[in-house]
Amino acid sequence: MIRWFVPGRLEVFGKHTDYAGGNSLLAAVDRGITVELSDATSGITATTSASPDEELTLTPGQPNDLPAGHWGGYLQAVLDRLLLNFGELKPARLVFDSTLPLASGMSSSSALVVATALALIDHNGFRDRDEWRANIHDQVDLAGYMACFENGMSFGTLVGERGVGTFGGSEDHTAMLCCRADALTQFRFCPIREGESVPFPADWTFVVGVSGVLAEKTGAALESYNRASLLTREIVAAWSDATGSEDGTIGDILASDEDAWEGLTAVVAHDDELSARLKAFITESEELIPAATAALRDGDLDRFGELAERSQRNAETNLGNQVPETIRMQRLARELGAKAAASFGAGFGGSVWALVPVSEAEAFAQAWLERYVAEFPEVKDRASTLVTRPGGPARRLSD
Repeated sequence: MIRWFVPGRLEVFGKHTDYAGGNSLLAAVDRGITVELSDATSGITATTSASPDEELTLTPGQPNDLPAGHWGGYLQAVLDRLLLNFGELKPARLVFDSTLPLASGMSSSSALVVATALALIDHNGFRDRDEWRANIHDQVDLAGYMACFENGMSFGTLVGERGVGTFGGSEDHTAMLCCRADALTQFRFCPIREGESVPFPADWTFVVGVSGVLAEKTGAALESYNRASLLTREIVAAWSDATGSEDGTIGDILASDEDAWEGLTAVVAHDDELSARLKAFITESEELIPAATAALRDGDLDRFGELAERSQRNAETNLGNQVPETIRMQRLARELGAKAAASFGAGFGGSVWALVPVSEAEAFAQAWLERYVAEFPEVKDRASTLVTRPGGPARRLSD
């Protein structure tokens, strides 16, 4: 028996910054997905503890007829990628159990991908393969590789394919594999570089408000999510056309020249949509995140709250990934006394985090949910709250 626990993640700051080479301030959480893998005589099957009678049978490299967005599609992407990179997989039976709210912005889908991959990698002994040793040297490399299961990109000599259709980065996987308990950690991406870890105050906690608007990366939501990513590519292409630069991300461009910010702004000035997307990135990645890390390091939670407020407004005005429910849920958190609050994740639904004293967390969570569903009664069966602190990274459990 092989057992792994993979946490969900909390994106404290870093809305749509990772795939553009920017910063994020992240935490793993104390909830997540547990997978149990046992030997099988043939095939690869999967089920969940919540629905043990629904068992999937998946074949690596073979298409399935599951509907778009079905959890089995994420498993299929893992099987296909491992087959492509390492060859045939041994038969196995996987059973999943989750304590993460689905489609909440806490990355339940990425946690499912990582849990599946880690269990199958161990089951098949892929860590001992020359291909593995040539490309994956530490947890940061592993996070980058796991992200490629979803975005379909190659990782070193480990070639890619379609993935699950998201044009995203590696923020989720990095938080799940590299963050520390009782701390927030700053990372920069493309490639992943670990920055400062700041202790999280012991007498404070996060309350997460799940809006009930599903942050699913399918259909129209997928198109909106991918549009935010594609706009950053258009910005880089415009810069390349104007300067001949071969920089691959906005982050690379900004790092190449201290005056690049002004040049980039001028290059996209003719296009309101590109200008707003550039402003969203620079404000979040280059201004707010370094300042928020410093504020938390200094114990200045009032300043931390001000910066979170700016992050929220930036997402609403420039990034454009907010919906009325998440906007109002963030406002309500502040009205109820949260020291800081902001939406997080892909957006177009999802959740809001609020920073509150541990001693007040449960009462705050109840009042927050009551106020919210009173204003949005149509989501009362899907909205919820939970209390969580920064937890440790993915870990193999004793058999």
